Amino acid sequence: MLQPRIPSVCRQCRALLSSTTRTYATATAQATYKPTTTPSSTSATPSDALSTASARPSDRRAGAFQLKTYKPRTPGVRHLKRPINDHLWKGSPHRALTFAKVGHAKGGRNNTGRVTVRHRGGGHRRRVRTVDFMRMEAGKHTVERIEYDPNRSAHLALLERVKGGTKSYIIAAEGLRAGDVVESFRAGIPMNLLESMGGVVDPGMLAAKTAFRGNCLPMHMIPLGTQVFNVGSTKGKGAVFCRSAGTYATVIAKEEVGSKVMDVTVRMQSGEVRKVAADACATIGVASNPHHQFRQLGKAGRSRWLNIRPTVRGLAMNAADHPHGGGRGKSKGNVNPVSIWGTPAKGGFKTRKKRNPNQYVVKERERNQGKRRTQKN
Repeated sequence: MLQPRIPSVCRQCRALLSSTTRTYATATAQATYKPTTTPSSTSATPSDALSTASARPSDRRAGAFQLKTYKPRTPGVRHLKRPINDHLWKGSPHRALTFAKVGHAKGGRNNTGRVTVRHRGGGHRRRVRTVDFMRMEAGKHTVERIEYDPNRSAHLALLERVKGGTKSYIIAAEGLRAGDVVESFRAGIPMNLLESMGGVVDPGMLAAKTAFRGNCLPMHMIPLGTQVFNVGSTKGKGAVFCRSAGTYATVIAKEEVGSKVMDVTVRMQSGEVRKVAADACATIGVASNPHHQFRQLGKAGRSRWLNIRPTVRGLAMNAADHPHGGGRGKSKGNVNPVSIWGTPAKGGFKTRKKRNPNQYVVKERERNQGKRRTQKN
């Protein structure tokens, strides 16, 4: 197809155009929509700390955030979009709390060498940060800095204990910054705090003095309606739920026998309602980096840096490589959808045992069973 002829431009107009055009790519911030709320500081009231703004998928049109975009100097940065995290530490991690990630299932293989997780391999070299999910050490800790962790979606906070100077990594809460002070109350209520309440535990006053962003509390000490992350399941163990970026659970009920709390009911973001032990741990707030899901890698090479290998459709393979492969044209051979190992993949194929349900799950999350979900009015 012939291209339209561009009319000639005079020398004066050409000089004017060349002086106004940019010659180098610079990073710019593109606003997706305007912010409505700002996160509260660590010295705010507990009600403000509990209502920290978070970016949920259902609140995309109501919330606000900015993504960092780049001038298309190269094809790889044309579609690159990243969350703006100017508060992150620019240096190396605390080396005493890291170890090299060498051979730790980087290729998706188990101890016998078989591939158990596909589409894994390669990737940039990295070091594993030792994260404290227990939070058993009492006392006040100062946040030294907020760091990026290549092994997880959320950010880490490097803590330094005020008495002793020991350092540890924890999952950072959204809005936590360097210089803030956090504390863990898993070991019990400090004596000075108990004396300030008159020697008697008042639940309202206890929540007003402990339920701040980044603090770790037993589940029975957390007020109802509080958003928490790094939620544990049993007593004496670390966090197992809500550990990725932007996740949280909501405390909705407490089962009491007399004056003792037996277990606590929480609602996950998926809609699942489950029970956890009363002495299980939880951190106040929302996990950091809530806009992680809106990032765009921009090119295939950036995905390979993250240890992710390409995914190929079974329909595009040969018949020897996948049950959907082979044939003439786009056809899977008039068979039901299956995985590469022949397991049914769609149509409501369930793998959970009905006779052995999870006794801690009060209400299961909604499952579409391979069908398209309809919008509820």
